[in-house]
Amino acid sequence: MALISNSSSPLPSEFLLICFPGYQSWQHWLSLPLSLLFLLAMGANVTLLLTIRLEASLHEPMYYLLSILSLLDIVLCVTVIPKVLSIFWFDLRPISFSACFLQMYIMNSFLTMESCTFTVMAYDRYVAICKPLRYPTIITNQFVVKATMFIVARNALLTAPIPILSAQLHYCGDNIIKNCICTNLSVSILSCDDITFNRIYQFVTGWTLLGSDLILIILSYTFILRAVLRIKAEGAAAKALSTCGSHFILILFFSTILLVLVITNVARKKIPRDVPILLNILHHLIPPAMNPIVYGVRTKEIKQGIQKLLRRL
Repeated sequence: MALISNSSSPLPSEFLLICFPGYQSWQHWLSLPLSLLFLLAMGANVTLLLTIRLEASLHEPMYYLLSILSLLDIVLCVTVIPKVLSIFWFDLRPISFSACFLQMYIMNSFLTMESCTFTVMAYDRYVAICKPLRYPTIITNQFVVKATMFIVARNALLTAPIPILSAQLHYCGDNIIKNCICTNLSVSILSCDDITFNRIYQFVTGWTLLGSDLILIILSYTFILRAVLRIKAEGAAAKALSTCGSHFILILFFSTILLVLVITNVARKKIPRDVPILLNILHHLIPPAMNPIVYGVRTKEIKQGIQKLLRRL
């Protein structure tokens, strides 16, 4: 991405990421739990993907959607955490302009892709419980392919202007990013240009994509709850809800961390500026680490598939 400049002043060729400006002395200690979480996230998601790939009984749309979620988690982890750890361990703070804007794009697009995947998974559970007889004809492999194309196209296209707008700003002065990652706001505030449109576009796009997903998820679970409450057979309601339990826990976890991150950014003047930075890093680590574990513990088929995989090894 080329940077457009109206001035003859030389532009810096890279940014410098300064993690936790006020607490750099304990970065090495923080790197230990972060590296363990990173290894857990990568190992758990790779194990889940291999299990679904090798176990024939898991070759169903619901598990394909879970595979998509794992792939998104892996990409988000690899995009953010290795660079953060390299700063902590080896003080490798420089990041090129192109790498910074690429990281910004992946974080924005894949985060919304993950939210959209949760929405599709909620629809899958809605059909399974509210329209069980039609489930095999509605939730098919073709449905998963079309849903995947929609997830990628919607979020990749609508979030693309965020890094493009940032890349076209004129960076004429300070190139020090007071963050561990290239967020849009952390980068664009270094520009000499007016960034109002940049900030408005990200705000509107982010809340439109994430907000619409949240509304659809709430609607799906509202219909699911109504259908479950109408079931009169003893134990049938609990059994129906248990099929949604893992998915609901992951959505709640994802939404809670995102909400905390938003609140801390809004109230940034009242809290240490390092808190939102840490929460942003954890948001790229904790959900990816927990998603496969929750499904592995709560889903009998996946648990059995993992046990078979471990026996093969």
